[in-house]
Amino acid sequence: MKINRTVLLVLFSSILLIGSENKTGRTIPNLKIKLLDGSQTTIHDLLQDGPLLIDFWATWCKPCKKVMKHLDKYHQAYGEQGFKVLMINQDTPRSLGKVKSYIRSKKHTFYVGLDPNQKIARKLNGQIMPTLILVNKDGAVQWRHQGYVPGEEVEIERQVQIVLGLDIQSDFPD
Repeated sequence: MKINRTVLLVLFSSILLIGSENKTGRTIPNLKIKLLDGSQTTIHDLLQDGPLLIDFWATWCKPCKKVMKHLDKYHQAYGEQGFKVLMINQDTPRSLGKVKSYIRSKKHTFYVGLDPNQKIARKLNGQIMPTLILVNKDGAVQWRHQGYVPGEEVEIERQVQIVLGLDIQSDFPD
């Protein structure tokens, strides 16, 4: 089967363009976020005190729910250093009640943003859930990760510690 060179060139170019969105080192846009409590903020407002971990999730996403307990723990543990977690929910407007009751039932303390039309997810390339984006205080993307399997919370915490400039304990001798 022959494939037209033009088709291959277009496909390759598209992959490069899509893959370059929100790479590490790029500055994150200052998007407005509606929070679960009805208030509004911006990404840059949340970055004023320190780094921010953004995670896209939905109530029907099992891996999202599994990683949440770890993210909430990091939100609390590193909060004194200015670190915050912003969980951006992708449920439809009809499911808003489920989002509120789920967060309340788990007693999570992180920020919960709402993105029912997935505008923020499209701008930050976060349509796959969960997608984690770690942003330093200056707004530069330091690390991105998609998906979650148990055990990956160790690497997530390591990345948080790196962005905070904390000493990392190594298993390797100097």
